Amino acid sequence: MSAHLIYDHAPIGSLIAWSDGAPRPPERHRKKLAAWRSTNSRGRLIARRGDRAIGNLSLSATFTVHEADYGAGGVVAIRVHRTFSLESALSFTIVERPAIGSVRVFDRAGEGAELVHLATHRAAAE
Repeated sequence: MSAHLIYDHAPIGSLIAWSDGAPRPPERHRKKLAAWRSTNSRGRLIARRGDRAIGNLSLSATFTVHEADYGAGGVVAIRVHRTFSLESALSFTIVERPAIGSVRVFDRAGEGAELVHLATHRAAAE
């Protein structure tokens, strides 16, 4: 899928994978593997931003994914977000859509809202 299709059709909270189509290098090639992982990964779709203009500069629409959290002892020290332009040459895939009945919690209302938590309902065992 193209970035346009992800922007138009993937619901917020979807798990999105992206790839440049290159084969994965062997584990022993650490630098090549790290570079490959930067263009071949996955994350949860947390925000969409439409076209906007700043003075004479026109910025295209983008979407942002939450790729990873780093920390220790249950404390998140670094949160990794990646923002993609609709002109991205990467190939995208919707890996998983939010479950029916799940609740999306945003940081604020309105246009610039970002997904903070995706709560899923688990039926109680009887």
